[in-house]
Amino acid sequence: MILTDYFKSEQDLTWDYAKQCGVNHGVIRLPEDKEFDITDFSHWKDVYKRFTDFGLKPLIIEPMPNELHDHIKAGDEKRDECIEKVIKMLEYMNELDIGTICFNWMAHVGWTRTNTSIKERGNALVTGFDIKDYVPTGEKITADELWANYEYFIKAVIPYAEKYNVKLALHPDDPPLLKLGDVERIMISFDNINKAINIVNSDNLGVTMCQACYLMMGEDLYDVIPRFKDKIFFVHFRNVAGDKYKFNETFHDNGLINMADIMRLYKDCGISVPVRVDHVPLMAGESQETAGYTALGRLYAIGYLKGIIESIYGRM
Repeated sequence: MILTDYFKSEQDLTWDYAKQCGVNHGVIRLPEDKEFDITDFSHWKDVYKRFTDFGLKPLIIEPMPNELHDHIKAGDEKRDECIEKVIKMLEYMNELDIGTICFNWMAHVGWTRTNTSIKERGNALVTGFDIKDYVPTGEKITADELWANYEYFIKAVIPYAEKYNVKLALHPDDPPLLKLGDVERIMISFDNINKAINIVNSDNLGVTMCQACYLMMGEDLYDVIPRFKDKIFFVHFRNVAGDKYKFNETFHDNGLINMADIMRLYKDCGISVPVRVDHVPLMAGESQETAGYTALGRLYAIGYLKGIIESIYGRM
């Protein structure tokens, strides 16, 4: 496995902690401001250099920028313009040797939590979801529309993903429910995601194995990981307790998933791809800007993940 961490494009404390933990590769979020032009390669080179000068090699873009992706998933009047920009992204990723982009198909409502202050071990705070507390947004889209928009997008971009040797790694819906209000969801089961990545026959279309999402679907990780083994391009190392209707994040060593055993399963399946910790607790002494992405929680989780990887795959 390739140990990575998730980084915003502007340096912050998580860069220092990750580097001090021995992380040398990055999953990066592109800038989301008016100064960054996604179609200008010089802007990409500036961001890339910022990471490499710090000793971090970007491997994955996550997420596909919302300014493009939201229109594509919704299938609105800006869809084709945004797809053209995605194709330009793939060209630039090839130039910079960034080999994977993590994308999802959650239209209108992204990954969703109803509580960001649930007490976990030692009163650390974690995020959670309870369908009884969910307040609909008023947006509407059907499963049929989502499938049509997905097929349109994939058939448009896969020829360029193949041309530029970039892998598209599909992330499941979070939470994996049939609908949130009037917003329907489709990437909510192994069967649906398997259908999605076989819309076209391509070695460049696969999945982000977000372990906790698949568990919340009700899937058996010991079944789906071997079945997807040739299509897993990226792993989100996350743990959780509950079910898809009511769950909460946990410390990585304190949820339903036996994390060391799952890592052993990846090795047994011949899977060695970029992996990053995901959704960490808010620990004592910290404040929270983005729930699940605080610095100290990541520091603990990276050390835990690195220890597991080294015990199973050997020292990196």
